[in-house]
Amino acid sequence: MAEDEYPQKAFGWAARDTSGFLSPFKFSRRENNDDDVTVKVLYCGVCHSDLHTVKNEWGFTMYPIVPGHEIVGVVTKTGKNVEKFKIGDRVGVGVIVGSCKTCEICQQDLENYCPKMVFTYNSISAEGVKTQGGYSDVMVVDQHYVLRFPDTLPADAGAPLLCAGITVYSPMKYYGMTEPGKHLGVVGLGGLGHIAVKFGKAFGLKVTVISTSLKKEAEAINKLGADSFLISTDPTAMKAAMGTMDYIIDTVSAVHSLAPLLGLLKLNGKLVTVGLPNKPLELPIFPLCLGRKLVGGSDIGGVKETQEMLDFCAKHNITSDIELIHMDYINTAMERLAKSDVRYRFVIDVANSLLQQ
Repeated sequence: MAEDEYPQKAFGWAARDTSGFLSPFKFSRRENNDDDVTVKVLYCGVCHSDLHTVKNEWGFTMYPIVPGHEIVGVVTKTGKNVEKFKIGDRVGVGVIVGSCKTCEICQQDLENYCPKMVFTYNSISAEGVKTQGGYSDVMVVDQHYVLRFPDTLPADAGAPLLCAGITVYSPMKYYGMTEPGKHLGVVGLGGLGHIAVKFGKAFGLKVTVISTSLKKEAEAINKLGADSFLISTDPTAMKAAMGTMDYIIDTVSAVHSLAPLLGLLKLNGKLVTVGLPNKPLELPIFPLCLGRKLVGGSDIGGVKETQEMLDFCAKHNITSDIELIHMDYINTAMERLAKSDVRYRFVIDVANSLLQQ
């Protein structure tokens, strides 16, 4: 069945080609099946992955494409097998909307690593139809991949947690970067990095922001609560900080050198990368072996862990720092995002944007 042949009409903004330019787009969603939840989209965060995808910078975009995987909305319909949600509930939908549910990986609640995992957009569903994301008025999602959105979290500033939040929370938990009193370095103070700082402080860590931009220092320390700030292009400061950090979480998606970061780690230190550069990075082996250091990676989290992360954020009052926009501003927002001109996440007011269209 083609994406425009489903009975439920949908409306959003889509890119049609590698220009990445987004414009109004009519399409359709499947009917709400027995295990499905229909969600009226209220807010959707603008992720750097959206920008990469609309411009086909990773090489596998299927046009036309409706981006968006940081979605908060309200349940408007539930299937007969749905017991977890009811009409009127606030819910979230993140990066994935499908997996096989039966493999060893899924059985470990790691659906995000399932070989048959289905992305919220730019993926092919089990029915063989291309998925479309949250820059749209309505979503229909298997209940398994829908998250309870805590009442105490604001829907707009909480939306980016569904990707940016879990992308830094999951590796911090898995790699043990949660021990109070330890020293965490956060490389890059963008959409992911600023939430990593907040998580680090909530876990009781000493947090140092590592950045190329001196102008971010005051905000990192005074607003986000970082303990210190390190300019990675300052050789004297970097030398003084060598061997002082237990963990580093690297959120930078541009090609950059890992050698200086490895030098900052203590014996047994861990460097975890969550940015996705489009070219390979060079990894020097000597510092790894001589310091018994670890370089790892991580990609979002499973449904269970994402729910845990949302509940953790509600408990510790952690949200993203956002700039709320209307849908007709999205192309300007994408241009600004490409220049890192946002503090620290754009969020689209979808429900109010699409009312008049």
